[in-house]
Amino acid sequence: MKIIIYILFFLLYIFLPVYLARLHYLSVKSAALFCLINIFILFYFVRKNLGRINQARLKIQDLQEQINIIEDDNRREVKNKGALGEKASRYRRLKDIIEEINQDLDLETIADKLAALTFSLVADNKGTCLLYLTDPQAPQALSLFKTKKEVAGMAVKSKEGDIFDSWVLKRGSPLLITEAGKDFRFDLEKLESDIGRPFSSLISAPLVGERRILGILRLDHPRAGFYAQDDLRFLMAICELGALALENGELFKRTQDLAIHDELTSLYTRGYFLERLKEECSRSLRQNRGLSLLMLDIDYFKNYNDKFGHMAGDIVLKALSAKVVEGLRDFDHLISRFGGEEFCVVILGLDKKKAYGIAEELRSKIEKTKIILRRKDTGVTVSIGVAAFGEDAKDEKELILKADRAMYEAKQKGRNTVVCSL
Repeated sequence: MKIIIYILFFLLYIFLPVYLARLHYLSVKSAALFCLINIFILFYFVRKNLGRINQARLKIQDLQEQINIIEDDNRREVKNKGALGEKASRYRRLKDIIEEINQDLDLETIADKLAALTFSLVADNKGTCLLYLTDPQAPQALSLFKTKKEVAGMAVKSKEGDIFDSWVLKRGSPLLITEAGKDFRFDLEKLESDIGRPFSSLISAPLVGERRILGILRLDHPRAGFYAQDDLRFLMAICELGALALENGELFKRTQDLAIHDELTSLYTRGYFLERLKEECSRSLRQNRGLSLLMLDIDYFKNYNDKFGHMAGDIVLKALSAKVVEGLRDFDHLISRFGGEEFCVVILGLDKKKAYGIAEELRSKIEKTKIILRRKDTGVTVSIGVAAFGEDAKDEKELILKADRAMYEAKQKGRNTVVCSL
């Protein structure tokens, strides 16, 4: 409405002098001069307004740029806020990780939970998660212990680790690879032969114990750039917690092993052997499966201790244990240091006749074994008693009694011989 009024006022202001001039109320020169002056005034105001319009446009552009900058900042802030929220959520889960992996002292259970939690929290169950452990006796050798895979049927070729795993183990440092094929630090030709499955992006961190590197925890994915520095930092935090749990698991396993294995010979202890013998006798009865027991005793063992000392006796016991284990490696068996120089062997799935043949072969191998004591070649012989479950005895106690009697009969027959229970 205002625009229409302005237009009407403008037309009246311009054309009114012309109209008055035509009616001779105003001279033509005066009207012309009036119009010319007004044209100049109009041109001046138009030009001035155009400058203001341009300034307004520039201000609008500046304001729009500021709006764009503010919107970008807001978007980044929202994104950063979301990322921080995700990080906070991740790190809050560390408490749950501590609780979950420390619920059980079994090494298998700890490793399985550690791999599963890492695969879920860091990789969102995408790609592959590999947990390698080292052997205390061979700390520079890796062995694949647990795997978690997005594709269940995908094979992991590198059971002992690839060039990336070796890099982490040797340096004891974490590793981030955004695109494996373009990383100048590694031999790409060797990489091609080691892969066995497609991956491009990976993160890996060592599990550092108190005295050695316990292993490494690794995540990889076929897509380049899948993992970032934040993922590696979170993986390192998990590895710190995991290393402590794995050390506890290893200590518990060693404690268990010491409880059931003889410290000198590494054979089963008498108590554990008796428990297993009872179980195997029950299983043999249910499955109608053969089970034979060999009772071995070293002949004149006291003479070795008297002549060469107790350290020499320990050498004899260890050598004999190794020979018995070697002689029975092809059979399903249990071996125990039953007490002193006495050993018990359970052979599963064999009747008394076959067990006698194995006992005779074992006796012959032991007789031929040379043992060096104080720079002198010497040897030992054994007396062996054989009894069969079902045929000679109805329970484990009677079986041990029958084998023991047969072994003493072998002693009475001159030693270095095998006698079957009657």
